[in-house]
Amino acid sequence: MLCGSLVLALSFLTGSFGNSHRPPHIIFILADDFGWDDVGFHGSRKIPTPNLDALASDGIILSNHYSQPLCTPSRGSLLTGKHPIQIGLQRGVIYSAQPFGLGLKEKLLPEYLKTLGYKSHMVGKWHLGFFADEYTPMRRGFDSHYGFYGASEDYMTHIGGMGGLDFWLNGQPDRSGQGHYSTTLFTTKAEQLLAEHNQTEPMFLYFSHQAVHTSHPKEDGHRLFAPSQYTDKFPFIADVECQHMAGMISALDESVGNLTKSLHTNGMLENTIIIFSSDNGAPHENTDVCSSNYPLRGAKTSVWEGGTRVPAFVWSPLLKKSGYVSKQMMHISDWLPTLLEAAGYNMSALPGDLYGVSQWQALQENGPSARNSMLYNADHKKQGSWALRVGDMKLLQAEGATQLHSGWQQPFAINLQSQLPSNEPNNTNYVQEEQSQVASILEELGRGMRNSTTKYFVNCGFISSGVTSHSCIDTGRPCLYNVTADPCEYHNLAKDLPEVVERLEASLDDLLKMYIEPINKPADPAAYPKNHGGVWMPWIEL
Repeated sequence: MLCGSLVLALSFLTGSFGNSHRPPHIIFILADDFGWDDVGFHGSRKIPTPNLDALASDGIILSNHYSQPLCTPSRGSLLTGKHPIQIGLQRGVIYSAQPFGLGLKEKLLPEYLKTLGYKSHMVGKWHLGFFADEYTPMRRGFDSHYGFYGASEDYMTHIGGMGGLDFWLNGQPDRSGQGHYSTTLFTTKAEQLLAEHNQTEPMFLYFSHQAVHTSHPKEDGHRLFAPSQYTDKFPFIADVECQHMAGMISALDESVGNLTKSLHTNGMLENTIIIFSSDNGAPHENTDVCSSNYPLRGAKTSVWEGGTRVPAFVWSPLLKKSGYVSKQMMHISDWLPTLLEAAGYNMSALPGDLYGVSQWQALQENGPSARNSMLYNADHKKQGSWALRVGDMKLLQAEGATQLHSGWQQPFAINLQSQLPSNEPNNTNYVQEEQSQVASILEELGRGMRNSTTKYFVNCGFISSGVTSHSCIDTGRPCLYNVTADPCEYHNLAKDLPEVVERLEASLDDLLKMYIEPINKPADPAAYPKNHGGVWMPWIEL
């Protein structure tokens, strides 16, 4: 037994499994509305995230990883490898009664992986349209799906808008989970899938959490919820909503720990790639939303850094280099080609119109990013809000949601009058220490002590005199920021560097050649759950 354990540990340290002919298992964990300042590996000490921190520190912290400003566009981009402006998903999200979805002509990541022998499973939130059966997960390459189709719902009843149930098991409405917390249900299902998996086949698990998105308001008006076993950890948080947010984050972190433990127990961890990302930044539009993008500017729905630059990491024994903070610019669309290259796909067979580029070699060697530019979003071509980054420089037009959500939201305050341990000073950085399942597993495998303190901090200093949330907005012209030197977007350089503005505008014009009109459609009353036995379900036959 000792010899076998030593061989396993050495294989982790040397990455020898990376030379195996077996394609790796791929676990993609997507959090919902998770803010930049909601994780310990970004320096936050408001809410402990020990399992996320352990994986991030031992893996690669992706400090320049971007999603789209909203749920649906990010999910479409992730699964197609295309930019939302290529697939018509750049405007808003898909609401349950709207009869449109991610186009059927698009080939999705699980369909590519199927050609390599993968079994693909989805757990959690879909949000890419379900008006017809053909648009639902099991018709888009997934062998199973457990979760919900729409944007949001109650965490315990799984009831969405208009009182309609939206909870599914393999294409059938499922009421068995009512009264049980969705994060727990999803984790249990993921653990079951791992336990039952045929080890001779590679697995792709797309674990798309509901957390930490708001739910429909309860009778008391609250939009955030976690069971007392999680909220009781945070008596020092005075605001009830923020206490529930802390509980939601703690439950999400525990889920990641349980999933990692299950991979280890089932002998899969040594040949697995784990990716964690948020679909967009935290929202700031409601006072009852307590997650934070601090110190980044802006929020969900905006093209400021706070709406798009998200907490993310990749962990795997198959990485030649790890335990570092990656500076490589990455877009969520890059994951499709990146993971396909890691899985051994013939990259020359990929479509030529993908916006995503493979970052596998860049991450392996901590080398230069495979991309030098990144389009945040462009809804109405050059009207409305848009933003483009080329190298260090970002050109941004602030209108609409970007104009509305343009400030810097401080993290929520804790109740300093709560009884704290006698050895802990009364300060706003206090959190309870929690044990990490992941850290214990990594230590057992000879990896745990190596990089346990690796973190990435954004420090922009104090806002200079004259810089306000209206900076840039009132100009009526595009604004220019050096987001490497000034990631908090304090200093508009447009007047000082007109030649850079002109160059980036030309780059934007070139990118907009791939723009198609949004495919959004108005709500269809025929979709309402009162017409379908109280269930949100596909209502159109193609």
